[in-house]
Amino acid sequence: MSSSINRRHFLAGATCVAAAAVAGGVFGADVAQAAPSTYTPDWNSVDQHPPAPEWFQDAKFGIYFHWGVFSVPAFGNEWYPRSMYQDGSNENKHHIATYGQPSAWPYHNFINGAQDLAGNFVKFAPKLKSAGGQFDPDEWVQLFVDAGARFAGPVAEHHDGFSMWDSQVNEWNSVNKGPGLDLLHLFSTAIRAKGLKLLVAMHHAYHFNGYYEFVPVQTDPSLKKLYAQTGSAAENQRWFDKLKEVIDRAQPDILWQDWKLDAVDETQRLNFLAYYYNQAGSWGREVVATYKDGMNSKGEIFDYERGGPADLTTPYWLTDDSISSSSWCYTQGIGYYSIQQMLHSFIDRVSKNGNVLLNIAPMADGTIPQAQKDILLGIGDHLKRFGESIYATRAWTAYGEGPTKMGGGAFTTPHAGTPQDIRFTRNKADNVLYATVLGWPGSSLTIKTLSSDRINLSSLTSVQLLGDTAGTYIDLPTPTQSSSGLTVTLPSSAPYNANAYVLKLAFSGAIPILKPLVGAVVFADVDYTGKAAVLTVGDYTADELTTAGLGARTISSLRPAPGYQVIGYAEDNFTGTSWTFTADNPDLRVTGDNDQITSLKVQFNPATYFRITNATDGLALDSGGGVASGANLKQWTWDGSSNLQWQAEAVGGGYYKLVNRTNGMVADGWGATADGSAARQAPWNGGTNQQWTITHRGGDRYSIANRTTGLVLDGGGNVDSGSATKQWTYGSSTNLLWSFTAL
Repeated sequence: MSSSINRRHFLAGATCVAAAAVAGGVFGADVAQAAPSTYTPDWNSVDQHPPAPEWFQDAKFGIYFHWGVFSVPAFGNEWYPRSMYQDGSNENKHHIATYGQPSAWPYHNFINGAQDLAGNFVKFAPKLKSAGGQFDPDEWVQLFVDAGARFAGPVAEHHDGFSMWDSQVNEWNSVNKGPGLDLLHLFSTAIRAKGLKLLVAMHHAYHFNGYYEFVPVQTDPSLKKLYAQTGSAAENQRWFDKLKEVIDRAQPDILWQDWKLDAVDETQRLNFLAYYYNQAGSWGREVVATYKDGMNSKGEIFDYERGGPADLTTPYWLTDDSISSSSWCYTQGIGYYSIQQMLHSFIDRVSKNGNVLLNIAPMADGTIPQAQKDILLGIGDHLKRFGESIYATRAWTAYGEGPTKMGGGAFTTPHAGTPQDIRFTRNKADNVLYATVLGWPGSSLTIKTLSSDRINLSSLTSVQLLGDTAGTYIDLPTPTQSSSGLTVTLPSSAPYNANAYVLKLAFSGAIPILKPLVGAVVFADVDYTGKAAVLTVGDYTADELTTAGLGARTISSLRPAPGYQVIGYAEDNFTGTSWTFTADNPDLRVTGDNDQITSLKVQFNPATYFRITNATDGLALDSGGGVASGANLKQWTWDGSSNLQWQAEAVGGGYYKLVNRTNGMVADGWGATADGSAARQAPWNGGTNQQWTITHRGGDRYSIANRTTGLVLDGGGNVDSGSATKQWTYGSSTNLLWSFTAL
């Protein structure tokens, strides 16, 4: 983050490394492994570090802040130090008009202090309230506590290279220059005094990997250090040395890092991880290191910038987001998301097996604007009343339901939900299911996910509405279940005002297993019990099964979704004896493969016909019947015709051919690469233009990408029945999403 819109160019397509979602009684728990007593700087060693300790999975919510020298100009965003040197940029024009040419009025003037063109003295020099200023770290932390945060901390160094502690390796620090305060120490002390876990955010990998590319060559040795002009070896060493100082001085529980770790020397990355984990061992604490790139995705937590996955995802993950869409630091005229956008997206992310780190943007003098306080206190109000449905919970088999789709990668805008949107969590004992409704639904609510054809609710003992204060409940009448869902009768009007309302469903035993809509659920024990994992369409090696939550040779029962199949293999990488399952199997001992599956594939059953329905227009993919080779694919209102029925047959390498029931021809990308090109059909010839990657995008939705063109099938929006199906570059539009319904 720490990134501006300039950075979208680099990360707009970022996705998490794992797509599977763990389900059942230990959903979201990282696979148990023996952590070494001492770590060595190599991947085999540091990959054994447990990435998400239980305290982290319990905490759910943290706060940090972009506050530093870049807050002084309060213009553009936190990339001002870079952009002011970029000829023609808005920041460059503003800088020239306000301060002068950057060559004569450089960035370090904001650190050392200087007059602008109007004669005003400007400098990053916040003063403590005890010294007559506006800055009080204790007040900041109390606000974080009131917001419901369980961890918090500063950006200790941003891309600009200014260290917010008494650094011995970087004289450009907050004690030696600027405010003359050890800001990291002040924040660490205040945060720990309130019982919060300490996060320290470091963004200095990009400091010497492109941030200052427009700055003129410096001659002064100290300025060379500030502007990252001392050479690769020195910069990489200083990157590690700064982290070592932060670890030794602050002993952070979470060491969060921004992007461009992949450009840091690998040796130094490994030195950092081994040092941090070994120091944590000496403190007797479990710690978290995060990454956006440059790590092996095993011992650390993956962080989505301004986003999150579209569906349940493992391993346990984190997102960093900001209360503002325009900047991570304070700027004049900064705009904010609404409380509902921030709260509802937070609830959504927790339901998908993640934590949220929310950024605020204090003013340079240490003032936190009231509008930012209001957002934090709005989140805190929900957590104070309904925190039992968030803290120390785990994701369930399904994250939720409703029309509002959130996430799908990095840089996905937070959304406010509707009273038709529901998000699920469960307690760690696995006998209480929470259904959070993102608005008051009226006197009756039907939870479609809990339909009679997907879950047996005979063990449901009560349904309550969480009351207006923590620990209070409103008893509700016994709900009714049908093939449409579980219908709950609610009070005729909302009994109190809230931004979301929580139902508590209690069971006499474990929450029953939910039959999946897509993919399959595999279980460690017979009869669909024990640790479990929900697997979407894809190929899973032994390592990938472990990442998904169940290791190799641990599967004892399984349930494919209607129209799907599981092919299990006795050896890794889809070799050895294989078994194919197209229906529920409560006990794999019957077929002799109990605990024998080492790798597996989850596929569409090639014998099943599907209705392929566009998420926007609700029309079904249509061949048109007995048409000529090369005819356009169309869309049609579902009427049961065989023209609208398709088989998805795996052809190897994760690709499928889509075969029409009427004419036997297959969907064909036809080699066209321009957005808006028609999708066609032709007899199967094995060409890559007839092969498609079907990628799960959350819920029951997929994108369907052509192997040759790289484009995905596009419904085109709210079009009429009979309209052509096109191809388009994949993006966030629901026009590009399709559901597969087994017939």
